[in-house]
Amino acid sequence: MGTLRARRVVTGAAWALLPAMLVPMPALAAGVSGAELSLAWAIPFVGILLSIALMPLFAASLWHHHYGKIAAIWAVLFLLPFAAFFGPGAAWYEFTHVAVLEYIPFIALLAALYTAGGGVMLKGSLVGTPGTNVALLAIGTVMASLMGTTGAAMVMIRPVLRANAFRRNKTHTFVFFIFLVANIGGSLTPVGDPPLYLGFLRGVSFFWPTTHMFSEFLLCAVLLLALYWVFDTIAWNREKPVAPVAAKEPLSIEGWLNVALLAAIVAVVIAMGYVKLGVVPVLGHPMEVEKLVGIALFAAITLISVYGTSPALREANGFAWGAILEVAKLFAAIFITMAPVLAILRAGSAGAAAGLVALTSDANGVPIPWVYFWLTGALSSFLDNAPTYIVFFELAGGDPAYLMTQGALVLAAISCGAVFMGANSYIGNAPNFMVKAIVEENGERMPSFFGYCAWAACILVPLFVLVTFIFF
Repeated sequence: MGTLRARRVVTGAAWALLPAMLVPMPALAAGVSGAELSLAWAIPFVGILLSIALMPLFAASLWHHHYGKIAAIWAVLFLLPFAAFFGPGAAWYEFTHVAVLEYIPFIALLAALYTAGGGVMLKGSLVGTPGTNVALLAIGTVMASLMGTTGAAMVMIRPVLRANAFRRNKTHTFVFFIFLVANIGGSLTPVGDPPLYLGFLRGVSFFWPTTHMFSEFLLCAVLLLALYWVFDTIAWNREKPVAPVAAKEPLSIEGWLNVALLAAIVAVVIAMGYVKLGVVPVLGHPMEVEKLVGIALFAAITLISVYGTSPALREANGFAWGAILEVAKLFAAIFITMAPVLAILRAGSAGAAAGLVALTSDANGVPIPWVYFWLTGALSSFLDNAPTYIVFFELAGGDPAYLMTQGALVLAAISCGAVFMGANSYIGNAPNFMVKAIVEENGERMPSFFGYCAWAACILVPLFVLVTFIFF
């Protein structure tokens, strides 16, 4: 019954998506310039972040039952005052701009990866020893650049959960999983992480990240895997766990339809970067036709996965819809309340964040790579890393031909900052929150928002300091 209801929800949402976007609307008011906005407009964004961080600690029951309503309240607390100050047309413009050009493409891709990834089951006898866990994390890290951090995380998190089900001390495993599989692993191709894909759409060649970020990726991946092995070995020796006795089962994959669907998603993402079909107005905003086609294909892939995967396989895989619903609700509010913050940053020296923007260049106007790395990374830790990447891409000149050659060090700094430091908080990158939700759905503990940030501060920040001294 629950599966049937879920199918109806997914089907209805998928078919309603495109027609709703194409309903003719009156001409929209122009967007408000970021130069007109004060930092006070960031209050709703800070509010949703603090709600995510604090309410699970101090009002857990209220949060878990009503997080969607709370997120919606923060979105309304931005939109209503904005409408009062700048007019309903301006508020509608901002809302539809976020929905049409940012949120719907984002959630369509995420839902397709989540649904298809959750239909792939890695079977076999997996015992969560330190060696096995390192191997699983390493495989997931490599997969992330091939099928995206979301796809790799959805495929690998459940085998990791099953392999470690008999262990008591395993929270560190899920934290390092987010570091590696949900973030740093996606740094080698535009398919790997949304910031690099946006760079690809703006003219950065497909294999530029592979050739210009490989050393940074390798250093971070090797050091984190080595550090994880030390952590897990110490935990294993202290706990001395006894693995359950069971018949050995060879490793195999079940759900090949979904493997094919994941490959189809990757193909669609790549095609959207190369095929140009023109632009059409959607709710008054110019949108590339290939992006609309991509959204339709992602919706179709989601439906094929829902109807083509047996409920028994999803049940055996521990699949549930709660994680993607939580991400969809919370990130809708995050995207809306984040809009004025990004607008202020885009205003550059004319905006309220002029002092921050001025740090990116020296007195002669020459860009400073390490500043780009840390500013892009620091904001990517709490803003969505994809639009943050675009802000600093534009601040660096926005010319892909220049940035891939003479400005390669600056582009590498922006790219590494966006991809790597998305791991610094649960909301830096959508897969982080999805992994957290899936782990908790399976009855395992995850650190609180600030607890996770403390892990990142102790492990990732020193690593990024090392990256700065070596590369930037």
